[in-house]
Amino acid sequence: MKGVITAGGLGTRLLPMTRVTNKHLLPVYDRPMIFYPIETLAQAGIEEIMIITGGKHAGDFLPLLGDGKDFGLKRLHYAYQAREGGIAEALALTRDFVAGDSVAVMLGDNIIEKNIVSFVEKFREQQKGARIILKEVDHPESYGVPRFDAKNRIAEIIEKPKNPPSRYAVIGVYMYDSRVFDIIDKLEVSARGELEITDVNNAYLREGTMTYDILDGWWADCGETRFSLHEAACLIEKTGANNV
Repeated sequence: MKGVITAGGLGTRLLPMTRVTNKHLLPVYDRPMIFYPIETLAQAGIEEIMIITGGKHAGDFLPLLGDGKDFGLKRLHYAYQAREGGIAEALALTRDFVAGDSVAVMLGDNIIEKNIVSFVEKFREQQKGARIILKEVDHPESYGVPRFDAKNRIAEIIEKPKNPPSRYAVIGVYMYDSRVFDIIDKLEVSARGELEITDVNNAYLREGTMTYDILDGWWADCGETRFSLHEAACLIEKTGANNV
C-alpha cells in the first residue's frame, strides 16, 4: 500500500501566518503540522508516501522532510498541484506513483489522537473497494456527512448539508484500491470548480464496495481556522497525538 498526503491550498483562512509559508508547515504544539499525517501513515506500516503540494511555498517541504528516512520511510516523494482543483484532482497526480497498488490518502491538516493501524489492516484484508473513517462531531454541516440506511450501512455521503442526516463527519483519511483512478477519470467538475473526493466515495458506495470505521479518540481539522489550529495544539499538549 502506498500513502498520499495532500498539502496544497493557499491557506487563506489562516492569514496572515500563511503569507510566509504553506499552512501545513505551521507549528502545531511541538512540530510542524505535516509531521502528524506522515507519522500516522508510517505507523500503519506504509513505507512510501507522496506529498502533494502547490503554491509559492512548495519548495519549503524538501529541506524540512528530505527523503523521509527520519520518519522510517523507504522514500518520501513529492508532486506539485498547479491549481486548487480538489482532493480528487490531487490524488490523480499520484497515478504513476501508486502504480496499481492500493493507496491510503490523508489530508495534511488532519491530526488524530491515536492511529489507523487496525483500519489499514482491515482494508488490506478487504482487498478491494474503499474504506473511510467517521467521527461524531458537533457541527457535521461543515463536512461530508454520511446518511445511513436501516441496516446502518452508508447509503450516501452529502457534502456540507444544511440539514445533516447524521452527527458523523467523514474525516480526511481514505483508503482505495487501484480503481480509484478510473473513477476519478469519470468525475465531473463540481460547482466549486473541483473534482470532489465525496464523489469518489459515493461511486464506491453505489457499487457496494465501501466500508467504514468509527474513530476512537479525538480528531482535529487543524487547518480550518485559527481557533482549530490552537485547539489542536492544546489537545496534543494534554493527550498527545499518534501515540508518539
